[in-house]
Order: sequence, then C-alpha cells, then structure tokens
Amino acid sequence: MKANFDRSMRDILKWEGGYVDHPKDPGGATNFGITFNTLRAWRGKPITKADVQRLGVHEAIDIYRARYAQPIRYDDLPNGVDHVTLDASINSGVGRGGKWTQRALGVLPDGKIGARTLSVAQRSDKAKVITEACQLRMGFLRGLTTWATFGRGWTRRVAACEAFAMSLAVGPTATRAKAAEADTQARRETQKATGTAVAGGGGTATAPDLTSLPDWSMWAI
Repeated sequence: MKANFDRSMRDILKWEGGYVDHPKDPGGATNFGITFNTLRAWRGKPITKADVQRLGVHEAIDIYRARYAQPIRYDDLPNGVDHVTLDASINSGVGRGGKWTQRALGVLPDGKIGARTLSVAQRSDKAKVITEACQLRMGFLRGLTTWATFGRGWTRRVAACEAFAMSLAVGPTATRAKAAEADTQARRETQKATGTAVAGGGGTATAPDLTSLPDWSMWAI
C-alpha cells in the first residue's frame, strides 16, 4: 500500500489503544481497536478473550489493511481523504466511513467506494471534503446512546483525525491550527456531555507497545 497507510496506522493506533473490555462498549473485548468478533472472523476459528489480549500489533495492522483500507480503496483516494475515510471506517464501520466521504464529495452515498467516487475525489477541494466528512461523523456520534460515556474521547479523536488528514492534504501548517481547534472543541463537547468521558472508542486502555513498529514518520499535537 502507499506510504500514507503506515502514517495513518501510526496515528490511528494512538487512539485505539491496547487491550480494553469496557462494559459499555458494544464491541466487548478489544485490542488495538480489533474487537473479539473481528478477530474471530479474521482467524476463522473460535477464540477467547485471552486471544484478544495477546493480539500483536502487526496482526492488527494486517486486519486493518485487508478489512478496512482495501474495501475503501485507500490507495486510490487522495492524500488526507484516505486517512479521514479510514479512521472513520475503523471507528464506525466501513459502510459509514465510505458514506460520509461520499456525502462530502456530493456523490451517491452507498458506502461503496468505486470509480465515480474516486474520480470526483481526485478533482475535489480536499480540505473541504475532510472537514465536511468529519462534521457528518460527529453528527452520527452525538446521536449514539453511549455519547455521554465516550463523547469527549470521540470529539478529540475526530478533531485530531481532521488535523492529521489536513496535514497530509495541504501540509503541516494546517495541522498546528487544527490541533489547537481540537482541544477547544473537546472542551465544548465535554460541557454538553454528562458522565465521565474516556478517550478512543472504549474504556481506559493499556497503552500499546509500538516500539516494534517500523520507523514511521511521527506526528504529534
């Protein structure tokens, strides 16, 4: 896959975290963002929560490549649009991630990235598409019953996703501006939400060991 995939995965894994089994997370036992059911389907045999806990980061990335990046045509999307579509697909499902990008592009939102979507994407205002796709994603997340628990984390993740996607599309200057905006927006959303919020797509996770990963380009707010 193109070089952007390595950079995208490095950023996404910071949000997905390590092993977690939060009682309010419908995904159940999860590691590196890979749920119990996803891992079971990937391996094609019965597994236990211990298998999820022992999941290695390289296998997790193989799953993301095959089950998420390839279906959304990651390699064929413009820089930045590829990341915003991948992150949304991992967090909320491939169909939804694809539809939000398609709606931002003004094409039929069927969730299947095909020739028409790719053609329009290549001619699009990438910064505008990234922003609109993230707004659509946030609208969906705010409507979830688990918003009060995970809302703050989701808000920070989507804002950071937008910032990183912008850096891929138009350069690092946009990243710094969006990073500051991410913190401001997260504080606003925290005031709207009730209950205790946590980062990422689930409960407080053990930080994953990323030291064995390739020497990918780093990005930090």
